[in-house]
Amino acid sequence: MSDVFDRLSLSTCWCSARHTDGYEMIEEMVGLGFKQIELSHGIRISLVPGILQAVEEGLVEVSSVHNFCPLPNSVQHAAPNLYEPSTVDKREMRLWDQYTKQTLDFAVRVGANRIVMHSGSTWYFFESPEQKLEKWIEAADVKACDLLGNEAFEARRERAMKRIRKASKSSMPRIVQSYERAIPWAKERDVKLCLENREGMEEMPIDAEYADFLKELTEPEHIGYWHDTGHAQIKHQRGLLDHREHLTAMADRLTGFHLHDVSDRGLDHQVPGTGTIDFKMIAEFVRPEHTLVLELSPRLSNRRSAGFP
Repeated sequence: MSDVFDRLSLSTCWCSARHTDGYEMIEEMVGLGFKQIELSHGIRISLVPGILQAVEEGLVEVSSVHNFCPLPNSVQHAAPNLYEPSTVDKREMRLWDQYTKQTLDFAVRVGANRIVMHSGSTWYFFESPEQKLEKWIEAADVKACDLLGNEAFEARRERAMKRIRKASKSSMPRIVQSYERAIPWAKERDVKLCLENREGMEEMPIDAEYADFLKELTEPEHIGYWHDTGHAQIKHQRGLLDHREHLTAMADRLTGFHLHDVSDRGLDHQVPGTGTIDFKMIAEFVRPEHTLVLELSPRLSNRRSAGFP
């Protein structure tokens, strides 16, 4: 257990919003016993000087950085999907390029070699199929853990996925092109782009197509897969994937994990072991070279509620 804890990073998503000084933020995390942290997508510019000071002093090691980090000057809240690699807007695409490069440079500066990436989404002129499905779930008041086997839900889910699959045919080529531009940036800096699975149905790639998507991308030593346990469990509870089967399919490209649990109501970023995820199954896929990051909700601000000693 001590070996696992020594490997475990704590994501700044748990506490960055309530800090104004990056050094004090890291002192709090180190004070909990963590030797490594992940700099998540809520790092404002004002936190950067303190973070750099803490890293330079050897107070902490940075295992991974989440795109975009630091945030653009004008953004004061976590915004990982602020600019998307799936966009049709040329200005947004230039900004995705700009801030992705900035993130890679910052990762090098803090000594991290893994960059967690979101891959964009499909777009709809009228109400999205996912929003429509969410409204039905809320009105039906069905627990997340009871959705599987619910015929009314499954019929609506399949109608939503039909629209999403159709829209993905135009989004996916743009995503591939974006990553093909980004791979040389990663190669130049000797870092790895780690593409995270997402909880949203409309966020790309579609999980069943993830392995084939990665095969399209060149330089596999500089681009891989990042597994978020909570996101996969949300999809598992909706019958969109089988958690074990998905990990099995992605195992050869796996670079790291975001570890958090999901409640029976479908609330993620909970303390591992308190919800519906089979972490013994997850452990079967963990290898020594993988990065392990505890990614907890900032709502768990109390030490005990966050599972800390």
